[in-house]
Amino acid sequence: MDHIVKNFEGRPGRTAQATCLLLLFCVLPTLLTAQALDPVLETERPVPVLTGNAGFFTNVTSGKDELVPSINPVILLPLGDRWLIESRAEFKGAFQRPDGGGSYGGKVEQEVDYLQVDYIANRYVTVTAGRFLTPFGIYNERLYPIWIRSLQPTPLIFPLGTGSSDGAMLRGGFSLNPKVNLNYATYFSTLSTVNKFESDRTAGGRLGFFLPGPRIEAGASWQKELQHERSNAFGFHFAWQPTALPLNLRSEYARSHDGSGYWFEAAYRLSQVPFWQKALRRTEVVGRAQQLFAGEISEKEAEEYGLPDVNTRQGDFGLNYYLRDGLKAAASYSRRFNSDGNMNLWTVGIAYRFAFPLGSVGPQ
Repeated sequence: MDHIVKNFEGRPGRTAQATCLLLLFCVLPTLLTAQALDPVLETERPVPVLTGNAGFFTNVTSGKDELVPSINPVILLPLGDRWLIESRAEFKGAFQRPDGGGSYGGKVEQEVDYLQVDYIANRYVTVTAGRFLTPFGIYNERLYPIWIRSLQPTPLIFPLGTGSSDGAMLRGGFSLNPKVNLNYATYFSTLSTVNKFESDRTAGGRLGFFLPGPRIEAGASWQKELQHERSNAFGFHFAWQPTALPLNLRSEYARSHDGSGYWFEAAYRLSQVPFWQKALRRTEVVGRAQQLFAGEISEKEAEEYGLPDVNTRQGDFGLNYYLRDGLKAAASYSRRFNSDGNMNLWTVGIAYRFAFPLGSVGPQ
């Protein structure tokens, strides 16, 4: 162990990497030998599952329309009770009509969001290796799929600290007391330029506290870039689901070399409205306020990352109608304000969630 520490002494920017390596070498054996999984009296044989979502949306930005079909298949392949291989891909089109008229044309983006192997060591820790979603904030891991997100346009700060990483991750959670649960994730990512598996050399983690009684979660994220500027990124998140109301409140803040900003979002299901209940109980009303402060990057870099290159404010309003389980129609309107010129953004479309077992379910 001493030689690992000595190799990092006196080398600026290596502290985060050393910390992650020390965590893997020192803490991992303890976690792996912790109490095993709870015994289950009746178990069923796990089977592979093909799930995911598909959708078709029309975006209108400053009067110019774009057709955006997409499909995100997810494959879950369990290997016994403790091992799991999981992967998600994204196929997303962006088709526009030429200014001079004619038929729609464009390209289809193909991405591998994650391709990872999970080992469920015990109730407190899962060890992951491969390509995984970077655990920074909550939107990237929990809210990104088009079936789950309440507003189809992603927040302005979404590219900050998020994306995918290639490396190793530890994650899990445990109860501090009956009123507070803790969840955590820590990871190390290596530099990769392999097509569809690109990633930066980073290290970081996320820590969250969940209060089951009021159903409140708050937490913080941190990321250290181990290349280029070797900059730090910080984030904070908050989520609340009141027990008395069909309401979701969420917010995030992020700060990095590429920019900083925040978003607040409220989604209210109209199931408690006393009139027209049958028609409205499937309807959800969503509002979001957000702001981004441009970072120290060029206009070309901002475009590459999907970030505005000037300070930007935006308000969003949306409606979701759940036609049936697994199928929803969505529409939203956004107004963006910045020095490049104010603009309107409209989105309308439909999203479908699917799940198919790839084997027979039965007792082991």
